[in-house]
Amino acid sequence: MSDVELHHQADLAPGDEEGVSVQLRVLGYLIGLGLAIVLTATSFFIAGTDLVWQPSIPVAIIVLAIAQMGVHLVFFLHITTGADNTNNVMALAFGLLIVFLVIGGSLWIMANLNQHMLPMDQIMQMQR
Repeated sequence: MSDVELHHQADLAPGDEEGVSVQLRVLGYLIGLGLAIVLTATSFFIAGTDLVWQPSIPVAIIVLAIAQMGVHLVFFLHITTGADNTNNVMALAFGLLIVFLVIGGSLWIMANLNQHMLPMDQIMQMQR
């Protein structure tokens, strides 16, 4: 292999593995699996121990969850910054938009219904 080909292979992200051997692809998946297991075990450890300052536990779990999402996006879904991944990123962004709209709309509707609902004693008087 030429020096340019070796340099090009060294610069590949885990998702940009065109022309890479099966062993290197499997190694990428195993690295992703190892990172996912470590992040999951760490979040369980943080949630179940007294070694961490108690008010910081939710923040630590959120940070570990975001890191877990990053590992899954890069190592398993192969979302990278390559030019051929633009459609994948756009589809992911659209999916996130839909999820946030559904969750946000549901919370907005429930809060509005809760605000405009009569107190329980008035509802009971109406039924008599």
